[in-house]
Parts: sequence; C-alpha cells; structure tokens
Amino acid sequence: MAAALALTLLPPAASFAAENPTAPSAASAAGVSTDLTASSAVKFLDDFFAQDSIKELAPGAAVVVVKNGQILAQKGYGYADVAGKRAVDPKKDVFRMASVSKTFTSVAIMQLVEQGKLSLDADIRTYLGDITFKNPFAEPVTVADLLTHRSGFQIQDVLAEDISPDLSEYVSMKDYIGKHMPDVVREPGTAYMYDNFAFLLLGYIVQQVSGTPFETYMNQQVFAPLGMDSSSFLTTDVLKARAATGYAGGEPLDPYALRPTVMPQGGMLSTSDDIAKFMLAFLNDGKSASGAQLLKADTVASMEEYRSMIHPLLPDTTYGFEAPSQLPGAGSSSKVITKAGDVPGASSLMFLIPEHKTGVFVVYNQNGGLREQLYAAFIDRFFPQYAEAAKLPDYAGESPEQLARYSGLYKDLRVESLVSKVGPESRGRVIISDPLTGERALRQVGPGLFVDATGLFVAFKTEADGSVSYLKEPYLNPAGYEQKGLKPAGFNDIPSTHPYAQYILDLQSLGYYPNDPNQSFGPDQAVTRGEYVDMLMRTSAIPLSENEPELKDVAGSPYAAAIQTAYEYGLISGNEKGMFQSDRPITRQEAAVIIYNSIASLYPEELLDVVDLTGKTDKWAVPAVKLAVMLGYHGPEVKFDASGAADFQSKKVLTRAENAAINDMLLTSTLTGAMHLDDAEASEEPAA
Repeated sequence: MAAALALTLLPPAASFAAENPTAPSAASAAGVSTDLTASSAVKFLDDFFAQDSIKELAPGAAVVVVKNGQILAQKGYGYADVAGKRAVDPKKDVFRMASVSKTFTSVAIMQLVEQGKLSLDADIRTYLGDITFKNPFAEPVTVADLLTHRSGFQIQDVLAEDISPDLSEYVSMKDYIGKHMPDVVREPGTAYMYDNFAFLLLGYIVQQVSGTPFETYMNQQVFAPLGMDSSSFLTTDVLKARAATGYAGGEPLDPYALRPTVMPQGGMLSTSDDIAKFMLAFLNDGKSASGAQLLKADTVASMEEYRSMIHPLLPDTTYGFEAPSQLPGAGSSSKVITKAGDVPGASSLMFLIPEHKTGVFVVYNQNGGLREQLYAAFIDRFFPQYAEAAKLPDYAGESPEQLARYSGLYKDLRVESLVSKVGPESRGRVIISDPLTGERALRQVGPGLFVDATGLFVAFKTEADGSVSYLKEPYLNPAGYEQKGLKPAGFNDIPSTHPYAQYILDLQSLGYYPNDPNQSFGPDQAVTRGEYVDMLMRTSAIPLSENEPELKDVAGSPYAAAIQTAYEYGLISGNEKGMFQSDRPITRQEAAVIIYNSIASLYPEELLDVVDLTGKTDKWAVPAVKLAVMLGYHGPEVKFDASGAADFQSKKVLTRAENAAINDMLLTSTLTGAMHLDDAEASEEPAA
C-alpha cells in the first residue's frame, strides 16, 4: 500500500516515471544531427504531434522553439477546450505554468542580488521577519540552498486541501507559511530534495526585500520589461477568459484555486508566446529584443551553472533550473538546463541549450510524460551529441565485501514511502529493488556509479569516512535523493534468530522504531486498531488531516489525526454507531481489509482466483485476505499446505511482530507480490 499510495502523492512528473519505468528512446546510433532551422523545427513538431501515441497523452499542447534570437516554430496542437472544439492558439491560450514558475521566482531573486539587496550566502532568517523555524545544525539555511533545493527542511509539500474549489478565497503567503513552516532535519546544503516550500519562501523573500507584493514585483520587474503581457501570478478576468481547460483521464477538471493564492513555486499563468520572450532574453545574456536588460550577463551565466551533484553525469540543479531526464548511456547533460512543472490539468517543460542559444517550451492540458518524449526526440534529431554514451574508463568494480557499504534500505527524502533496497551480488554488481519497478541488476562503472540494463545510471554519495549516505536513481523520483537508513541497533528482546528480526530491523533502520538497543519491542503484544492505522499512515507517508475527527469515539485518541486521515481516504469506516473502537485489538483479517481498501482498484478481482485459502476467514474479508497472500503482505505466521492453500490465521489478533512484517513488506515488496504476476527484470544484463 505504501508504494501504491505514493503514486497519488508524487509530483506528477515523478509519478509518471514510477508508472512507466522505461528509459527514454536512445538517440540516433549514427549520431547524425539535423540542422535546426525554421522549416526543420516545424517538420519535427508536426511529425511528433501527429503520432497517435502522442495524441493520446493530452487533448492539447502549445509549443515554441527559439534559436539565435528568433522564434523558429510556434504551434498549437489539439484542443484547448475539447467540448467547444477550441483549437490551441499558442499566442492566446493561457495555461498554468506550474513549477516553471520557479525559474521566474529565481530571476526575481537574482535581480535583488544584483542590486545588493540580498546575498545568496545569507541566512534566510535575515529576510523572513517574524517567521521562525528550528535548525539544529551549525550551518544556516541560505538563499542559495533554497534555490538549489538543498535547504534540509522536512518535506512540506502541497497538500490536497491546497487545491480549492473556492475561486474567491484569498490566502496570503505569510499566513500560509506561518501555518506550515517546516523545521530543518538534515544539514543544509548536503542533499537534494525537490522543495516546493523553498520556492514559496523565495517568493516571500522577494516581497520582504523589495517592499512590494510578490505578484506586483513580478509584473513590474520581470513580465513588463519582456513584454509578457499575458503572464501573471494572479488570475485576472482577462486571463481566465483565455484559459485552456485542464483534463484528467480525458475528462475536464473543474476550475480550482491554489493556496496560497499567490504561489511563487507554481502559480504562474502564461502563454507559450510569453515564455518564448523570456527564453529569447535569457539566451541573449539577459537582454530582450526591445533592449530591456532583465539580468546581467554574468548573472545569467551563474544561473546556467550546476551547483550540486553526486556525479558529473547526474547533475541536480542550478539557480532556478534542474537537470534534464537521463538519456541511455549518456546520463543527464550538464549542457542543458530545464524546468518542468505539473499541477492538476497542466504539465510543462522549458529546456535551454545555452551554448547553442536554443530553447524549447511545451505545455499541455493533461498530466503525463509527453514532455519527456519530446525532449528525447528533439535531442535525438538536432543535438545527438548530448545523447552520446559517456566515455568512462575501464573499471573492475569493487569486491562483494567492498560493495557491502552500499547495502541497506534507502528512503526517498520527498516521498518517504518510496524505499529502495540495495545488496551486493558479485564483483562490481549490486541488486537494487523497489515496489514499483521491481528488481534489477546494476553494474559498477566507477566509484559509486552504476548502470542498469537500459543504460540509466544510479549514483551513491560517499562521505569522507567512506560511508554511503544517499543514492540518486532514475525511476522512483529523479527529483531528489534517497537517504540510506541507519544501522539498526536492535531491541533487547529480539535476538538475531527471531523469525521477525529482519522485518523489525528494517523498520528500525528507516526510523519507524527507536534505534535504541536498550529498549524492548514486545513482539507478541497485541496491536490495537488505532496503533495499526497510525503505523500504516506513517509508512505510507500520507500528510495527516488537520480536520476534526468524524468518528464519534476518536477525539482524544493519540492516533486521532491518523484515524481521520484513513477515514478521509476511505480506508476505514465506523460501525453502525459511528464508532471506530481504536483501543480494541485488531484482527488479522481486519488489518487486511484496511490495506485492501487502498489498493483493490489496482487488481482485478479475477486475479484473486489463483489464491486458495484454508482456515477460517469471514466472507467479507476473503478478497482482502487473498490479496494480502498474493502480494506477500505477511510474515512466517502464514502457513501453506501441500496444495498451496494459505492459512492466514485471519481471526487471530495481530501482534507487533506481525505488524512489522506487514509494514516492511508494504515498503519493500513489489506490487506484483509473492505470486510473481510479472517477471522481474533482475536477470537482464546491465548495459555494457
């Protein structure tokens, strides 16, 4: 369940990557490029968007290509509104820019740096006024840390309630920040985690330092000088009338507002025509066609430079941009800077190749991976040199004993329910697995650098003492690192031979249990319904509801927020009296039903026909118990007879040890489960 629910919590770009664990198309083997001209750009776009597989990804798209100070191609494809048969007009139709907004917020910050009004190296507390947060580290969070997504803040992402149907509501940045301000949990500047809240703070800093409302500053100092008269961080009546309709699964979405109302990290509205004006100026050392100097040339150059990376083949971020998606064998080119964005009903991508003064922007009105395919195809056609296989020196690889330092569990910094497991296989080879993409082999091609069968790279960050702290991989969530779990200390009542020791130690490593060997675990203690739901919400990393409990007997429970969250997600319900009975021990079949309620839609009921049960299970719980058996969400307490039928011990009370097994398997086993519905790809040879 943890991984399945993670798909609903991931930013759409990462969600797409997780659901589609295949590499982008490789560049032309011949490496022959086509000269990028107006005619070749138009032909490329027309051919690309004529593909049926591309048409299926979004009802409509607007795209623009610029080079050497000129717009080479600017076109609309499909419909801005399907019902009204309104074709996309790239000059007039307004789309949500989503996280492409961050680049423009970064421009505002860099303008203020140029003016000497703020410093990239300054502690952000200097500019936040009465906004406070805890930082237990000696290193401060700097403005540069915010720009490069290395703040060290606990994740505080956009919440479900931040998407509101009330278009008249106004929530200020300060009020929102004051309510949701996170604390620092990692040393600032040490790890990459895509951080929406950091860019909200940057927008607030622009407002604080300039003395002007953020949206006004952007209109006056960024949009107006470039002639971007169809861009705004506030929804005006004029822009609303020209807005493209957003879709999900081909169905139109109702209009919605975001919180805070002015959202520096993702609230910008614009057209592809306006974005072209920005790209032309940025690629011209910051000077627009009219002569307006948006930024100094040196500032532009500083925004093109990658500031963090584990390995040069896998750069992370610049001031305002991020690395492109990996191409097989090539990694992510440091010669390209990009910014992607997603909000419900809109996905976008801007990518720039500064040394060729080339830029491309695409936006479309349904979330999905169209942009990744466009990027790979464009590079293949016009700039195949950026997709050439990296030239790496011969590397024998470390011994299995040396590779052991990479072994362990790694938890995604942004979506904590995404967990990868790494273990050595043979010299220079490790196995990595996760619930969404399964198991695959990695071949070592350099210190801390590995490649898989598709030619995509995984890099491990090594500290000065030789220990491994983080990894970066291309599938689960490329926009950030995964942190290696602690070495588990164990519990004084769990010997290494205990049948549930590994499950318990895994969760201890990931921080779900105290890492204190002097404490007792109590493996045979019964788990209450409240405790079970609380643990499930923790391992699923679902932000807890702030609403009052709706079930009558939940108020006052230490697990009230977790229970209310599970209730809102439809995982639990009350009895005929509206009670949950959080203090009552939970039975194993009840536990299975709660998991079933979260993921049943992923598994057609006929799949469960392959599972036979023995022992007693109530009829209402049979599908849930079958699914738990099929997916392996249990420990050694489940016994199988000679025919393969499973005794789930459905009516017994769940113990703490058994609950550890369930949650560990939720975090680490594949969604195809123990019945091997799909063949794992671990047998594939990593790319040579």
